[in-house]
Amino acid sequence: MKPHRLLLCATALAVLSGCAVERKPPPVAVAPPRPAPAPIVAPPPADWRDAPVSAGGWFYLAEPAGPTAAFGTGVGQPLFALRCERNAGRVVLRRAGSAAGSVPLSVTTTSGSRSFTAVPDVAAAPEVSVAIPARDAVLDAIAFSRGRFMVEVPGLPTLYLPAWPEVARVVEDCR
Repeated sequence: MKPHRLLLCATALAVLSGCAVERKPPPVAVAPPRPAPAPIVAPPPADWRDAPVSAGGWFYLAEPAGPTAAFGTGVGQPLFALRCERNAGRVVLRRAGSAAGSVPLSVTTTSGSRSFTAVPDVAAAPEVSVAIPARDAVLDAIAFSRGRFMVEVPGLPTLYLPAWPEVARVVEDCR
């Protein structure tokens, strides 16, 4: 009779285990998602020479009318250029961007700052330009600025350009 008691106990245990309530884990409190932190905007440098150099590089273009030094991420889209006009004996400073009328164009080098009045030129692409004599001292200041120079036009991003040999070459080729 022992086997019957064991069988009866096993059956009773099986029946009772089927009646047990399944325990669910307590709900976990989910924190609401945090908003993304605001981007940290670096304050402008105290000195323009501490600002990072603008993205891009200089390209020297030997053109029949006179050489050009163009700065940008590609040859076809310069942000800034110095173009020699040999026949006129001048260098044209060109800054990509549009303007409704005449605007000041300031060039700052390690030896000083100079401001010009640039006019819109939409012949090829929207830009402002100013023509200066090829022997103007500001061209020497740009070419020999220690490491970089700055070009500012109101309404356009300020350019911090490296003083690479392409600039000096255009100035010397134009004289």
